[in-house]
Amino acid sequence: MRIRTRLILSFGFVLAVTLAVIAAALILFIAAQPPPQDDVYQKLATIMRDLTSEFQQARLRDLTQLPERLTAFAEENEVRVLMVGLERNAILVDTSGVFQTSDVLPLQAGSVTRLPTYLRRGLPIDTEPILGEFEDSSGDWLFTGLTIQGRNSGAAVLVAEQPVMRTLAEALLIFRDTLATPLAQAALVGLLVALVLSAFISRSLAGGLQSLSEAAHAVARGDYAWKVKPSGPPEVRDVADAFNRMSQQVHDTQRAQQDFVVNVSHDLKTPLTSIQGYSQAIMDGAAKDPVGAARIIYDESGRLNRMVIELTDLARLQSGQFSFQMKSIDLAALNRAVGERLALMAQRRGVRLHVETALTPPVMADGDRLAQVLTNLIGNAINHTPSGGQVWLRTAPAAGGVNISVQDTGAGIPPAELERIFERFYQVDASRGPKRGTGLGLAIAREIVTAHGGKISATSEGVGKGSTFTVWLPVGKPEAGGKKQA
Repeated sequence: MRIRTRLILSFGFVLAVTLAVIAAALILFIAAQPPPQDDVYQKLATIMRDLTSEFQQARLRDLTQLPERLTAFAEENEVRVLMVGLERNAILVDTSGVFQTSDVLPLQAGSVTRLPTYLRRGLPIDTEPILGEFEDSSGDWLFTGLTIQGRNSGAAVLVAEQPVMRTLAEALLIFRDTLATPLAQAALVGLLVALVLSAFISRSLAGGLQSLSEAAHAVARGDYAWKVKPSGPPEVRDVADAFNRMSQQVHDTQRAQQDFVVNVSHDLKTPLTSIQGYSQAIMDGAAKDPVGAARIIYDESGRLNRMVIELTDLARLQSGQFSFQMKSIDLAALNRAVGERLALMAQRRGVRLHVETALTPPVMADGDRLAQVLTNLIGNAINHTPSGGQVWLRTAPAAGGVNISVQDTGAGIPPAELERIFERFYQVDASRGPKRGTGLGLAIAREIVTAHGGKISATSEGVGKGSTFTVWLPVGKPEAGGKKQA
């Protein structure tokens, strides 16, 4: 189902549910409300006229003779009739039997008023028609009445009725007659608005989603250069940006995999060719120096073994399966120890190695793995620095951690290659120095530093201007993403 159809149906459904809830609430509200008091008073005034026509004023003056007649009248008209003395509101007659003689009628304060003129028609002119409310044990009562003056005292004849709640059927009839048409009109207007909104929203959504669909098909075909132009609501634009980043990452991963296969093939081919060639020469008796040929075979097989070990370590580091023995490490002391161990290597190549340490706080780290990182960085710096050059190993406190830097005056790194210096099997150009490593050292160093919650970076001003590798490690417990312990 297309998005526009879904939006129209969704808006229509929400509108229908909303109107249904409103209609049900109105019906229940109408049913819960008593009829307007004016209707009750008008009904009681009519019954009062019938009462006055049956009991003329002359017959009402002797009030003690009327209870039976008033009771019969009340039953016939399904109302309650009371006679009340005017002096104290004392009950004289109550056809319902709730009040006893001499009880005081509990009138609600301020509720007794004169009967409106339009309800006085047919009532005796010499009487005072009234209306009001009172309350007893059975609930609230509305009444209309006449005040009558006798020989000794005055009285009031009251015709009373309780307001009755409407039935559901009555509420439905009122709803049909008064509210059904406005609600139908509102539904029609709402449907038209829903159509317009769905058309507008679907257009703003469909454009961005269609571009995403086309880009997804293009990436599936291998066209990683396809980019989605962000458009539409913020959420759709965020999805487009995320898709572009994902596409770039997939492209980078594909390229890294291809480079990995090429590099592995190249790095395996060279030593295997040497091993095969010298082995064949020994077997054929063509080797002038069998011992030298065997030594070459031994060295190349050792290089292959180191490559396999480093590939295994790198895979375990990247999968989080590498075990680290974390403890408090004094980096200054660690740097001095590594510097002393590599001083002889620097001396043989004619390179001066300087170790400069400052007072730094201890860090939680695996000392052996950090020594592996430093050995790799310093060894690379020495190998890529010509005789007479210098290498500095420095330790200094930094914001929230400790910085370790390895700086050299060697071949340097072209700016275009700085982004790939930590990739697997990446190696500098042969013209910049010997190419004896496996191309995995820096990749392993990055994984170890990252596992410690730190960062590693490389800078260089260009070819022939040296380079600087900087490692930052946090003070205290490392917070790397799941690679601290196996």
